[in-house]
Amino acid sequence: MEFSDVIDVLLLRNYNTRLVVICTMLLGCACGLMGGFLLLRKRSLMGDTLSHATLPGVCVAFFVGVLLGGQGKSLPLLLLGATVSGVLGCATVLFIRNNSRIKDDAAMGIVLSVYFGAGVALLTMVTKMPDGAAAGLESFIYGKTASMVLSDFWLLTVVTLCVLSLSAVLFKEFRLLCFDEVYASAQGWPVRLLDGLLLALVTAVTVAGLQAVGLILIIAFLITPAAAARFWTDRLDRMLLLSVVIGGASGWLGASVSALVPNLPAGALIVLVAASCFLLSMLCGTQRGVLVRLMRQLRLKRSIGRQHLLRALYEILEADGERGDGISIRPVAFRQVRGRRTWSDQQLRRCLRLAYNDGLIDAVSKEDGIILTEAGLEAAAQVTRNHRLWELYLIEYADVATSRVDRDADAVEHVLGEKLVALLEAKLVKLSSADALEVPASPHPITPGD
Repeated sequence: MEFSDVIDVLLLRNYNTRLVVICTMLLGCACGLMGGFLLLRKRSLMGDTLSHATLPGVCVAFFVGVLLGGQGKSLPLLLLGATVSGVLGCATVLFIRNNSRIKDDAAMGIVLSVYFGAGVALLTMVTKMPDGAAAGLESFIYGKTASMVLSDFWLLTVVTLCVLSLSAVLFKEFRLLCFDEVYASAQGWPVRLLDGLLLALVTAVTVAGLQAVGLILIIAFLITPAAAARFWTDRLDRMLLLSVVIGGASGWLGASVSALVPNLPAGALIVLVAASCFLLSMLCGTQRGVLVRLMRQLRLKRSIGRQHLLRALYEILEADGERGDGISIRPVAFRQVRGRRTWSDQQLRRCLRLAYNDGLIDAVSKEDGIILTEAGLEAAAQVTRNHRLWELYLIEYADVATSRVDRDADAVEHVLGEKLVALLEAKLVKLSSADALEVPASPHPITPGD
């Protein structure tokens, strides 16, 4: 492989390369868009069901072509058979779902296995016919991306334009259908009609993609871009747009690599590129990525440790001092703080180091003790106040015993925002006129520690 070959592929100078790349990009965009709706409808298995349901239709169409005096290899006839079979499979799923207590996943699993079993049986019969071995029906299973012709381009173009235009026109309806089907039905929306239309678009994309990646790999092409996009955003419009971009990019890159490297199937490469995008999104996604979630958990853990430390220091000072004149800053022994919670020396020192870096405490030593700064005392008072507001609320409105309210409040105090604190103050009328920094008395005994 030379550099000039790479340039030729990138610039789409070769006719066959240009045709294959554009077709796979169109298919990727359509699959990404439809896959987004399927993912939100929790029907990711529907793409698998529809793709496998097309196989008996292809075989029956071949039989019909032979009976009509032809060779049965007519691509329009085969695609028509695949479409009819896919629609029947989709209708079967909806019938089982609407007329029984069987859920979507079970209904799709039943239809998938039955239709694919029938397709395999019919395909065996086709291969035993005189012209069956050369019929090329296995291309609908594995795909033949490199052999795409101009008619495939026009088919994918029409399907992609129809999918994009209908999705744009019915975006509001499809969004409501995906997020709250019951509410849409209660408001008088034609839920079954919209559901059928959405599945019809999925069927059209599936049938159109059979020639490109085959009925097995079209499953991944339908779902993987949408699943990858889900890690980056919580907004539907952005998710669908990103899914379209990932699908199109996967088609372009997979087909280009296949054109550069001989003997590598384009369909498999397209799916592998999409899977790589999914893996990258799962690790680095800004909303649901693994690394982002780990960072959030780490920050939350540090924040919880710091709040526990501040509250422990405040309660020790509170228990040792006079509340009438306020709480004065004084050194707190290391053992007293450790006795407030099940901290190890290492855990406590880590919390102290983080608090020191934030300017909440002065330098720490076992001889001099732990000393809060003015900012640290103010932060400790706020943390303790939020904790006790929640304790009082649980005691008054949730009938939680005072002996266990501390543990129950401990799990919630770290997520109390300003609005929720204001709501607690409004509920607790006695504190509604209190100063924002005034800490209510604890409803249970406070000990200074060991």
